[in-house]
Amino acid sequence: MKQKMSRDVSAFTRVELLVVIAVLMVVIVTMLLPNLAGSRKATRITCIFNLKEIGTGYRLWAGDHGDFMPPEQTVSNGGWKELLGNADQGSDCWTNYAIMANELGQSPKLLVCPEDTRRPAMDFAIDFKDNTHLSYFVGVSAIAHSPNSLLGGDRNLGPGTVPDPNYGYSPKNGKGNDVAVPISGPVSWSLKIHSEGNPAGAGNILLGDGSAQQVSSAGFVGDWLSHAEATTNWPASHIPSSPSIRLVFP
Repeated sequence: MKQKMSRDVSAFTRVELLVVIAVLMVVIVTMLLPNLAGSRKATRITCIFNLKEIGTGYRLWAGDHGDFMPPEQTVSNGGWKELLGNADQGSDCWTNYAIMANELGQSPKLLVCPEDTRRPAMDFAIDFKDNTHLSYFVGVSAIAHSPNSLLGGDRNLGPGTVPDPNYGYSPKNGKGNDVAVPISGPVSWSLKIHSEGNPAGAGNILLGDGSAQQVSSAGFVGDWLSHAEATTNWPASHIPSSPSIRLVFP
């Protein structure tokens, strides 16, 4: 009688199983990283596109309103200049963009960066009535066509050289913030939006000539803020002690 040959089939040990899982995870992450990097780059480009479209909206609006931007034009002529005669206008930041709804193609989607936790409004007339659907601050003393004027930018800008873990000057509650930013700095992009995973900080800005670009925290201070024209029309009793620009954050 022939004896049956026995086969010694041993199962994976726990250690071997963990090693296999770890190897698979490394392979998966390696495959996904280029896609993740590409996705982040794509959202950054989308944000730049949003700001450029907003810049076009500003130029169209100014062309129909005496070459003034909405913060410079009176309420009777469609702007919100009188509101800015008062301090603490952060809660009215959204008004600046609502004024330009037609020039923005009635598309509130342009007003939210895809990297932001905030989500676009459905419609300017329906739910765009506060700062909770807005990603970009407003440079209220910007001059039309001036490349050194700061029209806007990502809301996650904050004071100091150490990046804020949240959104910097822009509060989470959507009540906004009316800020005097010294042209000497220091300021830095917080660790949100395009700075996520980048401790040096980076953000997008919109300039008076309608151009938009990404800058690092150091580049923002050295290349743009330090060359900005200081705001002169401050509300009474709110004049800063050093030359500054007035930025209104959503």
